[in-house]
Amino acid sequence: MLGPVILAASRSDRMRRLISAAPVTKQVVDRFIPGETVGDIVPIIEQLTGRGLELTMDVVGEDIATPEQAAAARDAYLALIDRLRELGLGERVEMSVKLSMFGQALEGGHELALANVRPVVEAAAAIGTTVTLDAEDHTTLDSMFAIHEELRKDFPQTGCVIQAYLFRTEADARRLADAGSRVRLVKGAYKEPAEVAYQQKSEIDKAYVRILRTLMDGEGYPMVGSHDPRLISIAQELARRAGRKPDEYEFQMLYGIRSDEHLRLAAEGHRMRVYTAYGTDWYGYFMRRLAEKPANLRFFLRSMVSKG
Repeated sequence: MLGPVILAASRSDRMRRLISAAPVTKQVVDRFIPGETVGDIVPIIEQLTGRGLELTMDVVGEDIATPEQAAAARDAYLALIDRLRELGLGERVEMSVKLSMFGQALEGGHELALANVRPVVEAAAAIGTTVTLDAEDHTTLDSMFAIHEELRKDFPQTGCVIQAYLFRTEADARRLADAGSRVRLVKGAYKEPAEVAYQQKSEIDKAYVRILRTLMDGEGYPMVGSHDPRLISIAQELARRAGRKPDEYEFQMLYGIRSDEHLRLAAEGHRMRVYTAYGTDWYGYFMRRLAEKPANLRFFLRSMVSKG
């Protein structure tokens, strides 16, 4: 399987330099990350919301080495929120944040990340939207869930992400499926050891369905993060069995992947949110997109050959 190899490469400085230097890379990266600045991304936001879609925005960047970089990440999100306020799109666009970007891995990182993310959550609430805390590798999750719980005391709409491939996630889902919660379920996109995570796609898919059933049967708001047609159909059936209306859950897919499906689901009356990333520190995000789906890797390799 190439996925683990690509995920390992996502942490390699040498591979970062090689891929960043390839002439074709920017063309392919633009498929998944359509801009570097707030100004770049505004036309994308307006285009997608104009087509009946909702968005969650991710300012890419994870390798934070100093408190000053973490503060800059916070300020980048605050600038985005200010632009959304000007556009009057607060209710259509939320934010997704990785706590590593807010300093979680630094000394005193738990408190630093909480201090940096809180003003972003406050500013989002002020324009009628919210923030979802993205899940990262398994060593960071206890801190993420603790910050999520703390933020929900004042901002109960704050969401979080859980990953189906981790053994712990079924218990996390039962704990999180309470009234007012917002939980995005994804398969998982980090290289995790066999001691903590399923390694086979079939096992991950089965876990995804079990966890999704828990969320649909619970009292919270499930967010179905998947491009898999089979899982999308299962999600619709589980929602029907649970008696959920179309506005009581949503689908989420990545920008640049299955765009026609985004529009189809929205046209059928489903809430469809597009996870849209932007920024200059794109390498880790891009490599996980390649690892998630063989078709993404094939697209990249074909582009390199055709442009070589």
